[in-house]
Amino acid sequence: MRILVVEDDDRVARGLLTALRHAGYEVHRVATAAAALAAPPADVVLLDLGLPDRDGLDVLRELRHRPGTAVITVTARGEERERVLGLRAGADDYVVKPFGTAELLARIEAVLRRTRSARAAEDLGDRVTLGALTLDPATREAVVDGSPVPLTRKEFDLLALLVGRAGTVVSRDLIVDQVWQAHWEAPSRTLDTHIAALRGKVGHAVRIETVRGVGYRAAAHP
Repeated sequence: MRILVVEDDDRVARGLLTALRHAGYEVHRVATAAAALAAPPADVVLLDLGLPDRDGLDVLRELRHRPGTAVITVTARGEERERVLGLRAGADDYVVKPFGTAELLARIEAVLRRTRSARAAEDLGDRVTLGALTLDPATREAVVDGSPVPLTRKEFDLLALLVGRAGTVVSRDLIVDQVWQAHWEAPSRTLDTHIAALRGKVGHAVRIETVRGVGYRAAAHP
């Protein structure tokens, strides 16, 4: 999961980055509104409303145009009126400083569950090609060198997620969240079984690499 921390206070930012990385999240930090809006897409934005170059509520309204992104405002503005303004501007949640790490992580997990379907749809997007493989989310068809490849629903969703992020490592947690759409309690071999099945079906066209202890990465065969 990718989290963007928008915080101009270096001390607060360091604490957030340490806690989030320790929890297994991929984290990027910026200190201004301009940098926040120019940053790569994230699954969650932790947005400080007191930014030096622009009001955080304006940034929040612009971020709301990204359906796959959840926004949690993290701010010292704790009055009820300020919370209402933040929520009406589109915040998925509102955390007031100072806050506990456990509470923040729980709130992140909650908003990720609520925005799961939007993230999955955004990741699929339009038809995508990797090497000899083409995936069409609209028809849910997979084609290799012009020949259709039969895939189960989970296999297609898993392959689409990996191919849509080709060249980057997709964590096991992210796969579970978007393909199985739940916090996983089943044995981890279920995911491994699906990966093995995909390798058997498209392995001559797409290489699915295991990144030990992290997840998987798709790449075209050279």
